Amino acid sequence: MTKRRKFTPGFKAKVALDALRGDKTIQEIAARHKVHPNQVSTWKRQAVDGLGDVFSNGADRAGQDHEAEVHDLHAKIGQLTVERDFLAKGLKR
Repeated sequence: MTKRRKFTPGFKAKVALDALRGDKTIQEIAARHKVHPNQVSTWKRQAVDGLGDVFSNGADRAGQDHEAEVHDLHAKIGQLTVERDFLAKGLKR
């Protein structure tokens, strides 16, 4: 039974950067770093997809986090209101 290897984010970035340079083939890069060519292609695609986040200032992400937090808090307020009303009716009896 073979154990799965775990790669550090730094190693993945190094391999993806080699692939993005384009001076070597995916197979050459995979052989050099002793990984499967499909893994090199996957890391390259992830690097390209995530490149836009490198240049973002974080305001978009902070806005989304804030909206999610507000939504969760509104849900909690609604739940507590229902519980309070239920208990208030029970005490009136």
